[in-house]
Amino acid sequence: MKKYVFGADLGGTTVKLGFFTTEGKLLNNWEIPTDKSDGGSHIIADIAASIDGFLFGSGIPKDEVEGIGLDVPGAVSKDGLVLTGVNIGWEGTKDAAGELSALTGLAVACANDANAAALGEQWMGSGKDTDSLLMVTLGTGVGAGVIIGGRIVAGAHGSAGEVGHTALFPELTEKCGCGNSGCFEQVCSASGMVKKAEAYQKDGCFAGIPMEEVTPLAIYKAMERKLPEAEAVWASYTEDLGRGLAVFASVLDPDIIIIGGGISHAGEALLSPVRESYRKHVFYPAKDTPIVPAMLGNNAGIYGSARMVLNR
Repeated sequence: MKKYVFGADLGGTTVKLGFFTTEGKLLNNWEIPTDKSDGGSHIIADIAASIDGFLFGSGIPKDEVEGIGLDVPGAVSKDGLVLTGVNIGWEGTKDAAGELSALTGLAVACANDANAAALGEQWMGSGKDTDSLLMVTLGTGVGAGVIIGGRIVAGAHGSAGEVGHTALFPELTEKCGCGNSGCFEQVCSASGMVKKAEAYQKDGCFAGIPMEEVTPLAIYKAMERKLPEAEAVWASYTEDLGRGLAVFASVLDPDIIIIGGGISHAGEALLSPVRESYRKHVFYPAKDTPIVPAMLGNNAGIYGSARMVLNR
C-alpha cells in the first residue's frame, strides 16, 4: 500500500478536502467553493486542480498516493455512478469518479455522503474497532449510513440506509420531499421537531417564542427551563426517534448506533431518553446496543471518503 490518500466531501456550498496517511492520520485539510454554475460542470475539474496544486506545492509524487475518495449528496450506484446530484446542479447519471480519475491520474472511489460519513466514524470515530454500525444524522433532513463488515452497504439501487424515507408514521397525510407520506424524516428531522411545536402554539408563539423563531435549539433551551410545552415536544421527539432506531436495529442488528447532526449536540439530554425509548421497542437481543454521539463532526465525510479508496 502507498503512503497517502485523499478524501473529498462534496457539499452544496463547499468541497472539503483532506490529505491522510493510509493509516488514517489527517495531515492537512482545506475547502474550495462548490461552483454550481453551468450545471455543475466545473466541480470535478476544480477538485482535480486543487488536489494537483496541493501535491505540487508539497512536493509529494503521485506514485505515493493510493487514490481519492469522493462523496456526493445523492444516490450512487454500486458501480460508482452518481444517479442523483440535483443539489449540486448535476442532471442524469454522472461518472464523477471516472472524470476525476482521468483528470488526476489517480484511482477514485465514489459514494453517497451519508454513507461516507458512517464509514469515517467506523474507521476513526465513535465506531472505531466495530464491525458494523448504523449512523443517523439529524439535520434539515435525516441522513443515514450502514456499515457491515467494515464496508458501506449501498444496496442494489444506491438507496440502502435511507432510513429517513422509511414510512413509520402512517397517520401523517402530508407529503414528504420524497413524494411519499409518513416518513421518519418528517417527524425526526429538525423541521419535524418544529412541526411538533406547532401543535402547542398559542397566539402565534411557542413557549413565548414567535413561531418563526422556533428551532430545535430554542425548543431545547425552553425544555431546559422546564417549560411544559417544550418538555412535551422533546419527550415526543425522543420517543419517536428511539422507536425508529429500534425498527432499524431489529433489521440490521449493528454493533453500535451513532447519532450525528446538529440536534445531537444536545448530548445526553437527547440520548438518554432516546435510549429509553429504543429499549422499549427493539427486539430483545439488541436491547443493549450502544447509542452514542458522533465524534468526527464535519470531517466524517473526508475520513470516510479516504477509507473508501483503501477498501477497494
